[in-house]
Amino acid sequence: MASVEEDFPRGGTIKKTPESKIVVERSKVDNLFQSDEQTTKKRKGAAKDDGKKSKKQKTDEKDGGLTLNAAAKNVEILHIKNVREGMLFLGCVKEVTDFEVTVSLPCGLQGFLSIRNICDSYTKLLSEQLDSDLETEDFSSLSQIFSPGQLVRCVVSKLDITKGGSLSIQLSVNPKLVNKSLTSSSLKAGMVLSGCVESVEDHGTIIDIGVSGTKAFLPQDATRSKPRESDELKVGQYVTFRVEEVKNGGRVVWLSSDLSTVAQACADTKHGWNLTNLLPGLRIKATIKKVTKHGLHLDFLSSFSGQADFLHMEAGQESTYTEGLQVRACVLYIEPTTRLVGLSLRSYLLQPGFDIIPKPSSGDLIGEVVNECKITTMHHMSGAVLELPGKTPAFVHRNHLKEPNDQANDNKVSAMAEHTCRILDFSLMDQIYFASLRRSVIDQQFYRYQDIHTGQVVEGTVSVLLSHGMVVHLSDHVKGLVPRTHLSDIILKNPEKKYIEGMKVKCRVLSVDGDNRKLCLTRKKALVESTLPLFLSYDDARPGLVSHGYIVCIKDFGCIVRFYNNIKGLVPLGELSSESIVSPEDIFYVGQVLKAKVLQCEPKKEKLLLSFKAVAEGETEESTKPQLDCEIGTRLEAKVVKKSINGLEVVILPDEVRAVLPTVHLSDHMSNCQLLWESLQEGDTISNVICFNKNKRNNTVTKKPRVRWSLEEGAVAKDFSEITVGMQLIGWIKNIMSYGVFVEFPYGLVGLAPKSAMSDKFISDATTAFKLGQTVIAKVTNLDEEKQRFLVTLKISEVITSDGDARTRLMNGLQERKAVKEMLAVRDDSELRQQLAALSVGQKLKLMVDSVAENGAKFKSDDLPGAAILANKHHMTGVRLTPGQKVNAVILNVDILSACVHVSILPKLLGKKKSLNEGSDCPAVVQFVDQDFAVVSLNDAAQLTLIHTCSHLNEVILFESERLKVGMTLTVEVVEPSCEQLEGLPLVLWKGSVPRRQRATSENQTDSSGHRFGDILEGKVRSVKPTCIQVALGDGTTGSVHVSQVLEPAEVRLGSFPTSTVRVGSVVKARVIGGREATSHRFLPFSHPKFKYTIPELTLIPSQLDTGIDFKPVTAKDKLSSYKVGNEMTCFVSKFKSDKKSLEITTDPCVTGTVDLLSMITDPKDASHPEKLFKLGQAVRAQVVEASVQPHRFVLSLTGVHKLEKGSITLGMVISVQPQVGLLVKLPFGGVGTVSVTDLADSYRPNPLEMFSKDQFVRCCLLDMLNGKWHLSLRSSRLDPQKTKLAKDPEVLSLDQLRLGQIVRGYVKSVCEQGVFIRLSHNITGRAQLQQSSKYFVNNHKILSNHLPVNTLLTTKILSVDTEDELVDLSLLPADTGKPDVLPESLGLPLRLVGNQKKRDPKKAKKRSPSESEQKQTEPQILKKKKKKSKTNGDDSGVEVYFREEEDEQDEVKHDSAKVAPSTAGPPRLQVAAGFSWDVGLSTLKPALEAKDRESSDREEEDGNNKPQKKSRHELEQEKSSAEKALLQREAELMDPNLRPQDAATFERLLLASPNSSLLWLQYMAHHLQATEIEQARAVAERALKTISFREEQEKLNVWVALLNLENMYGTEESLKKVFERAVQFCEPMPIYQQLADIYGNSNKIKEAEGLYKTMVKRFRQNKAVWLSYGSFLLQQGQSDAATSLLQRALNSLPPKDSVDVITKFAQLEFRFGDAEKGRNMFDKVLTSYPKRTDLWSVYIDLMVKHGSQKEVRAIFDRVIHLSVSVKKIKFFFKRYLEYEKKHGTPQSVQAVKAKAIEFVEENCKDATN
Repeated sequence: MASVEEDFPRGGTIKKTPESKIVVERSKVDNLFQSDEQTTKKRKGAAKDDGKKSKKQKTDEKDGGLTLNAAAKNVEILHIKNVREGMLFLGCVKEVTDFEVTVSLPCGLQGFLSIRNICDSYTKLLSEQLDSDLETEDFSSLSQIFSPGQLVRCVVSKLDITKGGSLSIQLSVNPKLVNKSLTSSSLKAGMVLSGCVESVEDHGTIIDIGVSGTKAFLPQDATRSKPRESDELKVGQYVTFRVEEVKNGGRVVWLSSDLSTVAQACADTKHGWNLTNLLPGLRIKATIKKVTKHGLHLDFLSSFSGQADFLHMEAGQESTYTEGLQVRACVLYIEPTTRLVGLSLRSYLLQPGFDIIPKPSSGDLIGEVVNECKITTMHHMSGAVLELPGKTPAFVHRNHLKEPNDQANDNKVSAMAEHTCRILDFSLMDQIYFASLRRSVIDQQFYRYQDIHTGQVVEGTVSVLLSHGMVVHLSDHVKGLVPRTHLSDIILKNPEKKYIEGMKVKCRVLSVDGDNRKLCLTRKKALVESTLPLFLSYDDARPGLVSHGYIVCIKDFGCIVRFYNNIKGLVPLGELSSESIVSPEDIFYVGQVLKAKVLQCEPKKEKLLLSFKAVAEGETEESTKPQLDCEIGTRLEAKVVKKSINGLEVVILPDEVRAVLPTVHLSDHMSNCQLLWESLQEGDTISNVICFNKNKRNNTVTKKPRVRWSLEEGAVAKDFSEITVGMQLIGWIKNIMSYGVFVEFPYGLVGLAPKSAMSDKFISDATTAFKLGQTVIAKVTNLDEEKQRFLVTLKISEVITSDGDARTRLMNGLQERKAVKEMLAVRDDSELRQQLAALSVGQKLKLMVDSVAENGAKFKSDDLPGAAILANKHHMTGVRLTPGQKVNAVILNVDILSACVHVSILPKLLGKKKSLNEGSDCPAVVQFVDQDFAVVSLNDAAQLTLIHTCSHLNEVILFESERLKVGMTLTVEVVEPSCEQLEGLPLVLWKGSVPRRQRATSENQTDSSGHRFGDILEGKVRSVKPTCIQVALGDGTTGSVHVSQVLEPAEVRLGSFPTSTVRVGSVVKARVIGGREATSHRFLPFSHPKFKYTIPELTLIPSQLDTGIDFKPVTAKDKLSSYKVGNEMTCFVSKFKSDKKSLEITTDPCVTGTVDLLSMITDPKDASHPEKLFKLGQAVRAQVVEASVQPHRFVLSLTGVHKLEKGSITLGMVISVQPQVGLLVKLPFGGVGTVSVTDLADSYRPNPLEMFSKDQFVRCCLLDMLNGKWHLSLRSSRLDPQKTKLAKDPEVLSLDQLRLGQIVRGYVKSVCEQGVFIRLSHNITGRAQLQQSSKYFVNNHKILSNHLPVNTLLTTKILSVDTEDELVDLSLLPADTGKPDVLPESLGLPLRLVGNQKKRDPKKAKKRSPSESEQKQTEPQILKKKKKKSKTNGDDSGVEVYFREEEDEQDEVKHDSAKVAPSTAGPPRLQVAAGFSWDVGLSTLKPALEAKDRESSDREEEDGNNKPQKKSRHELEQEKSSAEKALLQREAELMDPNLRPQDAATFERLLLASPNSSLLWLQYMAHHLQATEIEQARAVAERALKTISFREEQEKLNVWVALLNLENMYGTEESLKKVFERAVQFCEPMPIYQQLADIYGNSNKIKEAEGLYKTMVKRFRQNKAVWLSYGSFLLQQGQSDAATSLLQRALNSLPPKDSVDVITKFAQLEFRFGDAEKGRNMFDKVLTSYPKRTDLWSVYIDLMVKHGSQKEVRAIFDRVIHLSVSVKKIKFFFKRYLEYEKKHGTPQSVQAVKAKAIEFVEENCKDATN
């Protein structure tokens, strides 16, 4: 049998069977235009190939034994068109629904397994289930017997064709079909088969294996390690098993489904496998026979051939595959007819287990549009492999490399550097994304149901009308249903009258279910156009809101109204109307759209009470729902749009999301809040705001620094479940009641601080202790889980604050005040405010006393006119003042709003300042108090500074005596003697009378509530987060487990998430290793091993739980000091800081390190979204870059490098672009480098720096370091020396590389008197002296510097190299470089005198150039007088005009320049299509007015001789007679109808006489265009369109066409489109379309012309001329194949009677523009079908005479003279034949024609006689 198959191969080439080809050819047999040539050639070629193959196989048999199936020539993936019924596949379950299983097949194919195609026993059970009303216990749904990722062997049971024309693969796993080639006798022990459970017995399971006469039994003990996690096997369940024992000749078979045995089983020759019974999924040993780019040819089971395409070669191991190598493989598919066997070498199909992970490891990208993709390999028969930005591979099928109707062009696709693609799907079998490069697919708005949102207004196309509604397609992949009641606002009885298939409709989405692909739409106009808020959930339906809904049910008790997402509510009877309604169904109808107002809503119970009556009475409330959300916890920039009393309405930039910034949230200092509110105006931009709460109504943002810090550091609770007792939070006072204050926190959480917990002091009146909006630190003391309420304490003794809090708060407050000053100074032009803003505390002024009173004094200053300068009585103590007296004063406070300055004239404050010691305490005297801040003097001296009036955020001042007063003495601690942020003032802190925090009772006692270091506890996991685990301990407290304390360090794998190994609810054993601070989650340092923690930090690491080990606490300081630079360690991602673009990673609970952007990425493409590379809690490998305890710095690197080394390649970020230097680049690990312009590329380009910008990321090579800066190179030869070709401009590393006469390129560094300095490399600069720089004489180097800016690219020649002095002399002269001169000729500079040239006077040269330019200016006038028939250039104005004039014999002006044609710089010619010419009807025109010529000649004479001369009498008479002649000539000209007018007035006069003449109007337009007056020409065209009578259609058409021409050449695309749209409205559309298409074609706008033609053939498909015009256009563009497909479309669209005419016209076009051979074939086909069409024969003969050979022409004549047509017609053809031979033939050929004619006559006579 094998030999027969060799001699008679079934199907020629393996992939395409001849059967399928024949089918295709039959379907197109009556295509008259189609050429069979290619098919014929292919068949012949195939036959030859088969012959060759047969011979080759015979030799193969001799050499290497028998091969039972032929190997395919080329390895390509399996295409859907090659799938046949009966084909066996290994598939993977992708999705399971109620009635169908979607199966992923190899090569991106997809099949569908129906519930009826499982097995016979399951089908029987299903029938019983349907017949009986009760549910059968034995019956299992598809989701119970199949799971996503499960591998199945299946067979193609049927190929369906969908409505769209695509193939749908129907599969079956029925063992009778899958194993149909197996018989009882062929079953052998060790075989791996598949089957389905037939029945479940007591001791095992009977399996249906599809082999008749065989019973297969799977014992119960052989089902351990089942692939599925079900308790027991179910009827119909698919099972893969190994045959353990065959009994009774195959009638009984014992099986085993143990994973380990099945996975290790390998198909062997002893099992008797052959090509007939081979099954997919078998694991085999194969030998590589041949390695190709597209895949492998393999031999297996000793005599079979198979192939593995590139998708199924193990990734990264392609280079290891060599001929003769033995590999393990898995059978993917078997094509029974061609015996093609597909194999896979992928490890996931060879490893133990039968499941594949059903989701891609790189995250779900399906449906996403991905930019910056690169093609890595191109497989011409299959497709291309892309690399997505994250190094993720994707495959593009060859059909998706181009649009459906476009020609394939692989080279064009490969040549593009980057591509944009859309991810179509993820193939589970191939484990690769499938993508598309089709622009039509990428641009689709809706690709998945998940892309659509409820309430969205969408546009779709009507697909089909059904009884229950209308199907609307939003895209190729997304369709929705418009229920019948939603087709209109009213119920339509005949919807088919309103809606037709293909109609575009606008709908609104009622509901969408992405998982089940269900979409419900509405066409109700009231819903589609509604601007009211949408109720998408019960939470949206807040009381008072009004929305549109539709009635779905009418009952006696009211109406049920439905909104979006099936949100329903009841309108009770009393709320239907203000009038009483007894019977609602009489007033309302189902489907009616009405406005409903929400009265009451209970989202949890899903109850909604509505009212129609309230809407009618006008009780509506506007909803201020935000358009978009802003993310909580991220820093934002906002713009003020409106100011109100309570705050600012802002929009978040750049998305314009509306938000509210309350006044109290402008600062942590209440006094600053009002100041900031006053200074901010509408339109101002506020930076560093952060969103802390959002709901459906609005977004709320804050600028409070402490709240912002808590959100950014994560020291917040996002919901009630995250709040724990002891947690410390930053909040603000929301409400003040008599029994306490309510404190609000981010995310809308609110806690109560009772009066007793507000302060350590006794508070009698809670309303006076705090202010609304005041920032406070609160600690949670009590939780009420049931009512979700909690209590907090604000006592200073209970909350923890760090030493830096007070300092930070002071700095923030003072910076806010400074910002207010700057804003007010900038906003107003007032000089006074600007001067006040420049003043600062402690500054000394010279003042004059204005007035003195008991409570103080007023001063004035010439520098501050209009400012109130005051000193109170305390600051005048001991100083006597009189008005007018001049004094020195020191500033205490500046109030810029009231323009008031407080000063002191105390001598001790004006004296010398004493030095301060850092960390020392010193006395301070209060000098001035201003709400939140006070000015104090230190050490009883002149040193002033600022402090807080309250030393703690929570401080409560109950009595006046507790407040700071002027003159009060305090003790402060000096933090910094001179602080830069305080403008040089010392930074001091006042501790005040804050009570010290006492240990809580629970901390002092040794009961069970506290936990000591080392305690081993048991707890239940409460929540699992990526970076920590919360554990609920036995005593009710909560402990925290850091991500590093979950697994043993050796067990942590890179990229894994240790916390994911722990499940919520599981009980764990843990050990206390420390504590965690409640506010910032900061790890607390150990003070003593017996110190107890109320919030313990735990470890779950098994080795740490051993009580026998030495368990000692390690401080953060010790841990940090143990790290050395270069150490490598496993760390965990803790946080990504988007503002700094840095990553925080942690090694253990007490140490956190920082990784900057350049130390975490190696590819510049990852720079835009580095956060996507790392996920919270992920394990990464890092190297220590820097580790120091003082100052605290811990810097790490994730790139595998921890320091910069010479010659290494690294990533850098451009800091600045400097023309003189090049690029300044920031490097990893704090390094900085420069890139010279000569090191940017291997090939220099003009403007080398324009392609670089600030913050751009570049790969650079480190050359060397000088003065702490690196010299860098971006040259490809440095970055990738192996792949780079020879550099066009090689690096000049030293002077030794340069040689005399060498041509090198460089960039201009500078131009000065010494010459032009040119940079040849970053360290070598050459000089070209001025005389070597240009061939022109340059007396000032500035001329050169103007034309040679810095970094101009120049080609130079080396004249000399001085290695000692390191000097290089260069030449820029054209004679040396072969390039144009660096200075343009237009400058008119004299040439430099060289050698023996004749010396010229430079002055003469200078004088000559102006006269030359003058001469050029007069050229057009001279032209008019010189030529008798002077034709203007075709590119001047667009009008061809001929001048005729009598020559003036006395004219002595003869210039050589008159021969020169006019300049071609004017606007291009304007052309009118439709065969219309600007010159139609014009004879040769008379010249311009002589008066003008006379004026110009007079002007020339005046120029020539400026002195007035007295004229003789004879001259005067001559002038008089010439004037009379001119007058007579002028009159004759005006009467000449053929004269071309020369001015606007003449045109206007002629148009009055002939207003309907389009010729005259077009000449008028051309007249304006000659003067480049485009707007005037447009205006003339518009006038023409209004003036010409509507009956003169052709005249109007001429003007429209001219206007289209004008806009095409001089206008924009937009203006041309507008004119075209107007023209189509006012004229017949078809001619306008045709004219515009011709205009596009003539002006080489091919893309626009093609787009227009496509529109035309759709709009005028019944017009034959349109198809012919489009065909002509395509052939002229060389698109022969496109023209062929267009002809087929034309034949389908046009009536049958036009078919012959259209084909012959296309054939003629082929002769003219395309392939004459193709045209000949088309004529032959038509004339074979219609031989009596002598008119066609005549046309054919004419074309062949012109394009064919004599032999071909004679053959046609011989055919035509033998036609059975009338004698008269034959006579005509004989006559033509004779004429042809007389012209082109020989006497013998002429005689032969005559002989044929005589023969025809004689034969005709015989017939007549008979």
